Amino acid sequence: MTRFTIHDLATIIDARAASGGEASYTRKLLDKGAEHCAKKLGEEAVETVIAAVENDRDHLIAESADLLFHLLVLLKSRGVALSEVEDVLAQRTQMSGLEEKAARKRE
Repeated sequence: MTRFTIHDLATIIDARAASGGEASYTRKLLDKGAEHCAKKLGEEAVETVIAAVENDRDHLIAESADLLFHLLVLLKSRGVALSEVEDVLAQRTQMSGLEEKAARKRE
């Protein structure tokens, strides 16, 4: 059995985005627009933070899954591919986090 990846999730989101809205939560989110998708991401981010602060491991895992899903839906709503985000991460990880952050401040 292969391990489920964020790429698998992105592929599922792409497929569901192309489907009819009645059977797809993803399609319904996208139909409500990027602003709605952004609000949902914010809600999930807050729920993830609360789970972390409360040291509720199972809740943190579940909310993190929701957060990743809603991030990918938001990216889809704005026409941003996961690969574009990965490219930025790849560039940033070629130096230490402190060096990378300092370089961003200069730009």
